[in-house]
Amino acid sequence: MTVTHHRLLVHNGTFALLGPSGDVTGARGPLPDGLFTRDARHLSRWQLTVDGTTPTVLVPTTHGSGGTASCVLAPPGSRGEPPAHTVFREQTVTAGTLVERIRVVGNRATRDRMLIALTVDADFADQFELRSDHRWYAKPHAVRTRETLPDGVAFGYRRREWHSRTVVSAEPAPDAVEDTGSGARRLVWRVELEPRGEVELVLRVAAHPHGAPGPAEGADDLTGTGTLPSAGPGRETLDRACARGLADLAALRIPAEGPDGTVHRVPAAGVPWFLTLLGRHALFASLLALPHRPQPAAATLAALAGTQATEEDPARLAQPGKIVHEVRHGELAHFGEVPYARYHGAVDSTPLFLVLLDEHARVTGDPTTARALEGNARAAVEWMFRHGGLDEHGYLVPHPDRGGPTDQTWKDSPDAICFADGTPAKGPITAASAQGYALDALLRTARLARGVWGDPAWAERLESAARELRERFLADFWMPEHDFPALALDGAGRRVDALASDAGHLLWSGMFDAERAVRVGRRLMEPDFFSGWGVRTLAAGQDAYHPLAPHRGGVWPHDNAVLALGLARYGLREELDRLASGLMALAGRHDHRLPEVVTGYGPGEHPEPVPYPDACSPGAWAAAAPLALLTAHRVVDGEGTGRTPVSYTQ
Repeated sequence: MTVTHHRLLVHNGTFALLGPSGDVTGARGPLPDGLFTRDARHLSRWQLTVDGTTPTVLVPTTHGSGGTASCVLAPPGSRGEPPAHTVFREQTVTAGTLVERIRVVGNRATRDRMLIALTVDADFADQFELRSDHRWYAKPHAVRTRETLPDGVAFGYRRREWHSRTVVSAEPAPDAVEDTGSGARRLVWRVELEPRGEVELVLRVAAHPHGAPGPAEGADDLTGTGTLPSAGPGRETLDRACARGLADLAALRIPAEGPDGTVHRVPAAGVPWFLTLLGRHALFASLLALPHRPQPAAATLAALAGTQATEEDPARLAQPGKIVHEVRHGELAHFGEVPYARYHGAVDSTPLFLVLLDEHARVTGDPTTARALEGNARAAVEWMFRHGGLDEHGYLVPHPDRGGPTDQTWKDSPDAICFADGTPAKGPITAASAQGYALDALLRTARLARGVWGDPAWAERLESAARELRERFLADFWMPEHDFPALALDGAGRRVDALASDAGHLLWSGMFDAERAVRVGRRLMEPDFFSGWGVRTLAAGQDAYHPLAPHRGGVWPHDNAVLALGLARYGLREELDRLASGLMALAGRHDHRLPEVVTGYGPGEHPEPVPYPDACSPGAWAAAAPLALLTAHRVVDGEGTGRTPVSYTQ
């Protein structure tokens, strides 16, 4: 997210972005403010005036305890005539609501009269309308309404069967609700302060989005469900980063339905643009957190099983058994003006679903979820072979939609998959990382087939397919001249020779024999890759490298967390310690919250991390990254049940 003086409050599928004075202006573009839930803005104006003027900000909005934001305001004054009163605003977001307390305190020993007014509106804009991409969406037959209530005002929006409301209520009730002529309404209170007295107004904004689910299962808080083990002496920053990550993961959980209609709390990808279920993000966040907090994994598996494709839909890239990439609940998705109501444009979510299913059973020791989702797992494996490309191509190969990215892994920005000279790869992209996930998924599903589902014959077939995939991959992807794997194969089968961090995902997945794995792990920690804050997505020194491009030079903590688990898998303690130290130095510069991504500049180029302006903050997979570092340290220290090689001898 762009660095500003705005403050973000997020809880259980709802977030508010507030200006320095606590106001909301209805802004669009890179940083739209307001109250948002289920992909729509339910509060687009929230502007306070006192006696017709906007108060001066004495203390801009800051986070307090309990997920609140507060600020301090005053009317204009001078040394000779200081302000007659002070305004304290405190705002809290819960599921679907914003509650504000406005406290006005008199500063004089005389009575004071004033007119307090709050201009409010709800534009119900879909988040896709608010982006800076110059797109325009027709909304035929849409009708907005405003209804004055005894204690406030109700805003309504209807378009055919789509109906949303926002209700603003106040205690005490306003003395008047005025029409501004713009569609907004102005709530007005005539206030009289006793000498050095105070008055308090309590306002509540309740969003009623279309199609909201029922209450979700599970505790609302992840921080109080068990004590994390200490990272150990000298790793206090990691302890603090884990605590901050857990708090962010808890705040980012949103309700999502499982196959039986039960509502679960799953990790949303991040705010402001992705407070929704993204399959890949939820899977990675759940995997990284799993050894310490299994609840997100169980919820994610249920939600993704509930949205798994059962039939072909080319417009949404859906095929039977495929795991969803993105789920949207907004008006534009509902009416098909954007394809993301259930969009399946990811080649890697399906194998990662299988990896998480087995890892959940392995870490928790409880196969109940694996038994319940056996049918979903079998459908996912069938997709990998029949539609995903294992039968036809020997690899997972995406079928991109028209105009969409040719690569459907997490590096899906334009030109992210490129040759070392910067030439973009063309044609259907066979990404290396997806093949690692496929290998792991086959082996792990074989483990479940043999140990949980009682199908040893199927297990043998999957293990055979995994061995063949690994042999084929090492023959086709390994670049002897670099002693390193290619980033991908292009549509003509050529090795895309850029040196990229995806090799760390292959370490994590177990694609390499031990000797190769050690060489790759050490290569990733050389200076062209390791910036000092973390490993770059693309090694510096290549023509393709760009420090400000997120997937061609940026540093992503979740990417580094996956690498950390790979380093731990092969006992590379020194490399792990250096990587973790860099990431914790990065966290220390951000109040112990790891950013989703920073640019590729290292401390030698600038003493502080250079932010990437469009990053989510908080973001789920970055929030889970410190927990993965804790796991990795425990693995190399010989403690706990961290991830280890499975199912075949290396």
